[in-house]
Amino acid sequence: MSIKPTLLVLAAGIGSRYGGLKQMDQVGPSGETIIDYSIYDAMKAGFGKVVFVIRRDIEKDFKEVFIDKLKDHIDVDYVFQHIDMVPKGISFSYNRNKPWGTGHAVMVAEQKINEPFAVINADDFYGGSSYRVMADFLTNSSDINEYSMVGYRLDRTLSDHGHVARGVCETNQDSYLRIVNERTRIEKAKGKILFTDDDGSITVLTGNETVSMNFWGFKKSVFDHLNELFIQFVKENSDDPKAEFFIPDMITDLINKNAAKVKVLNTDELWFGVTYREDKPIVIESIRELVSKGVYPSKLW
Repeated sequence: MSIKPTLLVLAAGIGSRYGGLKQMDQVGPSGETIIDYSIYDAMKAGFGKVVFVIRRDIEKDFKEVFIDKLKDHIDVDYVFQHIDMVPKGISFSYNRNKPWGTGHAVMVAEQKINEPFAVINADDFYGGSSYRVMADFLTNSSDINEYSMVGYRLDRTLSDHGHVARGVCETNQDSYLRIVNERTRIEKAKGKILFTDDDGSITVLTGNETVSMNFWGFKKSVFDHLNELFIQFVKENSDDPKAEFFIPDMITDLINKNAAKVKVLNTDELWFGVTYREDKPIVIESIRELVSKGVYPSKLW
C-alpha cells in the first residue's frame, strides 16, 4: 500500500487587503469555507492527513471552526508560526511584528510531517483535478529531490476588483520549472491584462502564461533545504523587519544550485479566491454553481 500524502494548509496570514480573517469566511450553502472545499477535494484525491499552520492568537476560533469538525473525517493537526521560531544562535531585529513568510511557514511544520506533502494557501480555491494530479505525483515520484507545482493559466486566476501578485513561470521542454518571476501588480484593464513594474513600465500579457498559485508538492528532503536557506536568509536580513522568506525564492535557489528539480503539473481548473472583499460574492456564486452541477454536495460534512 502506498503512503498517503499530507496536505499542509498555510493559514497564519492576515488578509490585509481583504480586512480580516478570510480563512474563516463562509462561502458554501451550508456555511463551508474555502478551506473546507480544499480538504474535501484533497481527501477525494487520496490525501490522508491535514496539517494547518496558524497563529497562536486564533487557535481557539480555529479549533472550533475546523479541527472539531474535521477530526471525524481525516487525520488533522496544527502548528503555530511566530517570529521567534528561528534556529538557535540566530539573532534578528525585534522591531519585527510579522511572520517570516511562506517558506518559514512550511519549515515550522517539520515535526508534524513524515510523508510527501502538498502546500496550499488557506484562502485559495484550486479545484478537484488539481489535487488529483498533485496526489498522483506525490504518490509515484521516487526522487527525494523532485518536487512539483500546480501551474494555472494566468487568465483563470485574476480578480475583477484590483491588481494581484502572481509568479509567472518559465519551464523547459520537459515541463520542469526554470524560474518563477514574481509580478506583484497584474490587473485587467481596458480588455487587456497588464503588468506594471516597480519603475512604472507596463507590459501587456497574453493570459496564457503559466503562473504559480502557491500549490507546491514536496518530499521530506525539503526541510533540510529550508533550514539551511532560512539561516542564510535571516543572517542577510536580520535588520529588515519586513523581509520575508518566500517559497518561490527557496525554489529558485535550489534550481540554480541543481539541488532540486520542480515538475510543473498543468491544470485547466479555474482558480478563485478572496483577495478583496468584493471577490466574496463571486466566490459564493462560483461554489453555488459547482454544487448545482453536482461537483459538491450541498453540505460537505
